[in-house]
Amino acid sequence: MEFSQVITQISRWAIPLMLFFIPAVAHLRGVKVYETFVEGAREGFETVIKIIPFLVGMLVAISVFRASGAMDLMVRALDPLIGLVGAPAELLPLAIMRPLSGGGALGVAAELIGAHGPDSIIGRMASIMQGSTDTTFYVLTVYFGSVGIRRYRYAVTLGLIADLTGLVASILIANWLFG
Repeated sequence: MEFSQVITQISRWAIPLMLFFIPAVAHLRGVKVYETFVEGAREGFETVIKIIPFLVGMLVAISVFRASGAMDLMVRALDPLIGLVGAPAELLPLAIMRPLSGGGALGVAAELIGAHGPDSIIGRMASIMQGSTDTTFYVLTVYFGSVGIRRYRYAVTLGLIADLTGLVASILIANWLFG
């Protein structure tokens, strides 16, 4: 059996085995599995209720940002800079959207891959960028807001530095591997 077949079989069975073994081990350790599951589901539902206002606010802000043309202005302003690291200008909307919204960034990445193809340099850069950057403002707004963290100035700075690092790294790696 070759390596790719082994990986395929591991991938196929990983989640079903975890779904069996985790409750089985918990039961053997004396944990009331069903009751613990129900309690966790209740707490998850309460968390969802708490984050809905933050999520709605974030989604409205993103919609206004895109509909107002501010994103297009930002793309035009940053166009000369992105060429310095060897990236095509088409990636700028993804680079701007990724820290704001995972869903919005996924839509932009899907548009790029649809227009240029998954094996194009743009498609590969977009894919690497999707996997190596995070939704900084979404995380700060929804998760920090839901637990009551109000002073997150340093988290914004570090999150944006991490996003910029991921952006530059994804461009350099794609150029190095596929360019």
